Amino acid sequence: MNISKSVFLLKSTTSKSILDVHSRINVSLAPCCQCLHNQNNKTFSRSRKFSSGYHFSHNKLNGRKFLQPNFFPEQSLKTSFSGIRQHNFPPNGSCFKGKDAYRKQTRNLSVTPKAILDASPKSLQPYLRLIRFDKPIGTWLLYWPCTWSIGLAAAPGHLPDLWLLTLFGAGAFFMRGAGCIVNDMWDRDIDKKVERTKLRPLASGELTYFQGLCCLGGMLSVSLGILLQLNWYSVVLGAASMVLVITYPLAKRVTFWPQAMLGLTFNYGTMLGWAAVTGGIDWTVVLPLYIGSMAWTLSYDTIYAHQDKYDDMLIGVKSTALKFGDKTKHWLTGFGTIMIGGLTLTGVALDQTWPYYAGVSITAAHLAYQLYTVDLNNADDCAAKFRSNTGLGFVMFIGIVTGTLMKTQKNEKDQLDDVK
Repeated sequence: MNISKSVFLLKSTTSKSILDVHSRINVSLAPCCQCLHNQNNKTFSRSRKFSSGYHFSHNKLNGRKFLQPNFFPEQSLKTSFSGIRQHNFPPNGSCFKGKDAYRKQTRNLSVTPKAILDASPKSLQPYLRLIRFDKPIGTWLLYWPCTWSIGLAAAPGHLPDLWLLTLFGAGAFFMRGAGCIVNDMWDRDIDKKVERTKLRPLASGELTYFQGLCCLGGMLSVSLGILLQLNWYSVVLGAASMVLVITYPLAKRVTFWPQAMLGLTFNYGTMLGWAAVTGGIDWTVVLPLYIGSMAWTLSYDTIYAHQDKYDDMLIGVKSTALKFGDKTKHWLTGFGTIMIGGLTLTGVALDQTWPYYAGVSITAAHLAYQLYTVDLNNADDCAAKFRSNTGLGFVMFIGIVTGTLMKTQKNEKDQLDDVK
């Protein structure tokens, strides 16, 4: 059964029928309509537009026929048919067997952050969304610079310290969560005016300011416990980062360079990771790594900021996306060059081997592809390019680890050459 044009499924405000659907589908839906009438159900729980070319099919349930949209991806559309609330049609084409049976069917084993959030108690879900539990990209982007410095600080021929990698992974999760709460507390009124952020728990009123503050206290307490596992030099250095965490959300109010402030904050782990391994900082290694990582953040967060540029213009919030405008790609080219230069200088300072530089080359290729293909006027494409930077961080980490492992072989070869 084909639909010859786009379809709007609209909630009926005057009738308990689906006549609003009839007028937009050039086929007879009498059996389905009768079924829905028998269920005394209002049309749809929300509006949704479907492109032409999709199709419907009829499936039987206990001798009755149901309208089955075969194109719904699982959990993508929140509809309400016959009491089966907050669930879409079965994606595998099976018919309804009741609310509980279908929920059991769709609850397959899944460990994705989104699935964990959905399976959590309703009272806990606002707090998980407050810390962006279902959007782990921020945690990864905070974590990768830490792993880079820990891997670079490892002894030649050795793997990075697994315990430190674990501690920094947990620290990245909790500190990113704390940063999100601080950001939402500062920006509660601003978030209400931005389409992408207006449903955040504090902006929407789902959580109160006090509840957000309590959650922040818990996240910071756990973060402090993790920090205290490190040497005292690292403890002092890590505690100093709180100034950046608290003040970063204010940058967008006073400067067009809030992404630079984010770069200072998000890449603080390059210093902290090195200090955790060595007990100090070698600036000939850490400084170019820190600057290169900051340039990386400026690149991906400028792309990210292009999602909200129209809302930002309306409410007066500043960003590099607005600062650069049509010249954004020129600036991104510069940031990419600085990043690759910083990583190269770090490798030279540490006498790294070819796998490290292979990682740098792949990173450069990724940045070039991202720059060439990104559509800065397409919010979905900007979000996709932003998320792709997680893979970049992983590739660079693998290059660092394998490069450090091979340093022993290189040193032995150099010693043999010296003897000869």
